[in-house]
Amino acid sequence: MSTNGYESWAIDLGNVGAIYPFQGGEVILVILGLVFWIAWHVIQFRQEKADIEYDMEHENDPEAVRRALERY
Repeated sequence: MSTNGYESWAIDLGNVGAIYPFQGGEVILVILGLVFWIAWHVIQFRQEKADIEYDMEHENDPEAVRRALERY
């Protein structure tokens, strides 16, 4: 079953034209992908840094450490 009207791909594709959607937009998609990837890493870094700082503030409480050690 052919959806493009060609019965065989044994032809010169240079004369056919676009054979997949968004042809010519690869550079834009790569740039968008890189921007998304870098932005995700920046956001992830900031969230993890905030989590670590929160944990460090609450784990350095000497009274909490003493209570935790007394349980065992």
